Amino acid sequence: MPIVHQVIHLDTDQDIGIYNLSPQIQRLIAASSIQNGQVLICSRHTTTALAINEYEERLLEDIKGFLRKLAPTDQRYLHNDLHLRDVPENEPENAHSHLMAITLSSSEIVPIVEGKLALGTYQSVLLFELDGPRQRTVFLQVSGE
Repeated sequence: MPIVHQVIHLDTDQDIGIYNLSPQIQRLIAASSIQNGQVLICSRHTTTALAINEYEERLLEDIKGFLRKLAPTDQRYLHNDLHLRDVPENEPENAHSHLMAITLSSSEIVPIVEGKLALGTYQSVLLFELDGPRQRTVFLQVSGE
C-alpha cells in the first residue's frame, strides 16, 4: 500500500484564527495518485487544533467567540506562573490556548474516494490557531491504492 507524507507550513496572522486546509490536502491527494484510502491530518503543536466543520465567515466568528468564552485570557491559570517554570525566554502566558486546544482534536482522518476527500457538502478540514500569530506545521499522511 503506497504511503505519502507531507508537511504543510502555515504562517498564522491572528491570536485565534481558523484556516481551511482542504485545498492543500486535496492537492497532495491529487499528486499522490492514490484513488481510495485515507488521509491522516495531524497538528504538530499543543496550541493548535483540527476539526471538520463549515468554513463560513459568520460561523467562524461564532466559533472564535465560543472559544474565548470557554477559556478567557483574563482568568488565573497556574500554567501562566512562568516564574515557577523552566521556560524559554519570551514564553507567552498561554494556558487559555492549551485549554481551547484540548476541547478540539489534534488529528483527523478523512476517507479518500475516487481521488477526493470524502467530505460532506459544507465540510472542510480546519486548522485552529489558538496562540498566534505563529509559524505552524501540519503533518499529512495519505495511504491507500
